[in-house]
Amino acid sequence: MSFEDDIDRILEKGTEQTAEDMLVSIEKTYGEVPYIFRFMKDNPELLITKILHNNAIIRSSQELDLETQELISIAVAAAIRCTHCLKLHLRVAKRMGISDDEIGAALLIAGNIANATVLAMATRELNEEKEACPVCQVSGGNGDPLDI
Repeated sequence: MSFEDDIDRILEKGTEQTAEDMLVSIEKTYGEVPYIFRFMKDNPELLITKILHNNAIIRSSQELDLETQELISIAVAAAIRCTHCLKLHLRVAKRMGISDDEIGAALLIAGNIANATVLAMATRELNEEKEACPVCQVSGGNGDPLDI
């Protein structure tokens, strides 16, 4: 369904019915309704806007099949340590027939990137601490704030 079809449906059915229909469609597609959508269900305009945003991203990512998109979702959920998101996407992946080996590979990549992020950020901060402050010309080179 296109964005224009979504807008036409909202105008034709109204926000409450459209929101209900969208939740039913999500449950059919994924086997459950994610928590954040259930949380928004009493605010149809907010829910519809969120779902339209998600749908636009999925439509613009058609170069990636749905299984790859789900593996990316798993990797990101793991990397940002969103346990609830991770559990949801693991269940969805299983329903899609994605193997444990494929999921494991995505998790290893996520862990590798998360590790690299920690190292890149921390080592940059360490290097900046060694440089002289442009304002006061004080360097923390050996840990002594007065090391000039």
